[in-house]
Amino acid sequence: MRAIQVYEVGGPEVLREAEVDQPRPGPGEVVVEVAASGVNFLDVYHREGRYSLPLPFTPGAEGAGTVVEVGPGVTDVAVGDRVGWVEVPGTYAERAVVDSSRLVPLPDDIGFETGAAVLLQGMTAHYLVKDAYPVQAGDTVLVHAAAGGMGLLLTQLITHLGGRVIGTTSTTAKAELAKRAGAAEVILSSAVEDLAAEVRRLNGGQGLPVVFDGVGAHTFDASLASLRSRGHLVLFGAASGAVPPFDPMRLARGGSLTLIRPSLGDFIADRSELLRRAADVFAWVRSKALEVTVTGRYALSEAAQAHSDLEARRTTGKLLLVPAAAATGRREETQS
Repeated sequence: MRAIQVYEVGGPEVLREAEVDQPRPGPGEVVVEVAASGVNFLDVYHREGRYSLPLPFTPGAEGAGTVVEVGPGVTDVAVGDRVGWVEVPGTYAERAVVDSSRLVPLPDDIGFETGAAVLLQGMTAHYLVKDAYPVQAGDTVLVHAAAGGMGLLLTQLITHLGGRVIGTTSTTAKAELAKRAGAAEVILSSAVEDLAAEVRRLNGGQGLPVVFDGVGAHTFDASLASLRSRGHLVLFGAASGAVPPFDPMRLARGGSLTLIRPSLGDFIADRSELLRRAADVFAWVRSKALEVTVTGRYALSEAAQAHSDLEARRTTGKLLLVPAAAATGRREETQS
């Protein structure tokens, strides 16, 4: 079968399409024919070696498809079942092996592309606004990269919960997307000299109770400076690079601030929690509280291009690898 292999860490060019052996399931495992695989910054971190995996490896940690084989001891999943999964490596391939305990059944009204597009980022948004910082009606919240796949979902959810979103984007076109998702105010990060001062101006001169920051190095200082006394910085990603070491006394001097660096795996470690979060996400999709926007569909052979587009911020919404797709370049925007 075809799969993307990483033989050495590095830039997008290390993503190579190769012929590999068909996977076989072990005890408690199933083989899934991959219909779509989500492209996420987590995959970039694996490719770069920031989060190390044994070489060689097949990247990708989010997907959806159909079970085609079950291993010994599997009783709760059958051949033909439609499923999705996250935090399981190896989805940039035509078939993947997944532990049955990590599978999420896909409801009949949730398509494969929607499942692959919403599970990782949707459940991340779920724990961010429910657990990392429980957003309350009336909260004004800063969301960086508000027109990205993660930012659009966060903006929609915060608005759904009664919060007010100030978003940051890099272009006016992206700002319009963020506003359509519910952002009350959008700041073009390249057009202001003092981002924190602009955030406070838009909030009546006051700091914010929380900042959701998935950008990292480029926004960390402004995020801290945007908070009110006893505010919370939720640093859930590092799209621009890792935050350099800093003196924890900065948090005290900022007004007894708190910093959390959460990871999705810790919030879905228990199967019941995994299924609960996934069910909530699917319910939000059904009710239109979340609208999933797939803006790029790539063949396996185009994985390097997908990573390049994601890292260069040439995209909005969600990117997918679709193993069955022909290699014809980035696709037009579609709504799921």
